Amino acid sequence: MFDKLEDLLIRFEEIMGELNEPTVTENQNRFRKLMKEQSDLTPIVDAYKEYKASKQDIEDSLMMLEEESDEEMREMIKETLSDSRKRVEELEQELKILLLPKDPNDDKNVIVEIRAGAGGDEAALFAAEMYRLYVHFAEKQRWRVETMNVDEIGIGGMKEVNFMITGQGAYSKLKYESGVHRVQRVPETESGGRIHTSTITVAVMPEVEDVDVVIDEKDIRIDVMRASGNGGQCVNTTDSAVRLTHYPTGIVVYSQTEKSQLQNKAKAFALLRAKLYDIEQQKAHDAEAELRRSQIGTGDRSEKIRTYNFPQGRVTDHRIGLTLYKLDRIMNGDIDEILDACIAADQAAKLAKMNEN
Repeated sequence: MFDKLEDLLIRFEEIMGELNEPTVTENQNRFRKLMKEQSDLTPIVDAYKEYKASKQDIEDSLMMLEEESDEEMREMIKETLSDSRKRVEELEQELKILLLPKDPNDDKNVIVEIRAGAGGDEAALFAAEMYRLYVHFAEKQRWRVETMNVDEIGIGGMKEVNFMITGQGAYSKLKYESGVHRVQRVPETESGGRIHTSTITVAVMPEVEDVDVVIDEKDIRIDVMRASGNGGQCVNTTDSAVRLTHYPTGIVVYSQTEKSQLQNKAKAFALLRAKLYDIEQQKAHDAEAELRRSQIGTGDRSEKIRTYNFPQGRVTDHRIGLTLYKLDRIMNGDIDEILDACIAADQAAKLAKMNEN
């Protein structure tokens, strides 16, 4: 591990030297690549430099203990020594986590698809509430949300909604939301007061570029039509809505949220690319079943990941055994504690696997 850290330290110093060259900005692609590499290496290099400094503090303290005869001074040196040893242990663990292979999609924007599952209208209502949860969460992160398509029902629910979240590291956090979300509560329409169980599915897909997924034009049928549902004065009077049908997979995507047909077409293709890329990722997860089991539910769309129990005000994440009694805050987008716990559990599983090897 430390040989690798030394190599990274040397590489970091090389990058800093290149960035200080007067001509570095003449080639913008090279400049951006260097800045990205510098940004990625900075937390590792900072932690490693602190680790080396703490190791030096230990050596210095041990040397001073040998030379110092004053008991009061020896106690102070021992305290410093203890603090340095504790910090070295913490930094070793931190460096192991920083050196874990990074998901190449972590820095990407995400496309989220929420679908109502079992439970009829109640599932559609919960889907709409989960959509609002993610919008609130994104706003707190200062991320931007664009709705791509929504299939609403008359009572305020959503059978399906697709939206893009644009923000640094969006996928690194939200990828843990993929799976089946279960709600337990008494529906407003239920006169007997019985608790119903409904489900929705959430798929979080990284935004992908044209170069990541190649779509053959002959595999696509493009239909344009008038948008349906609520909209502005132009939405329902022009052929602005776009539907794409991908023949090889049978995937159908639809976009109608923009007044411009070109904008809807761009959104539809972005959604289709994300879905096709997601299929390839699923195949890779299935091919590496052992790896998928070692991770915290980022691969299996059919996995029941979380239960929202309204009568008890409880949310339970089944993958990591976490239960929180702050349902109101969570439904308002306060999901940081859950996501941080998922990230920590995922890192711990990967570290354990790395230590096995």
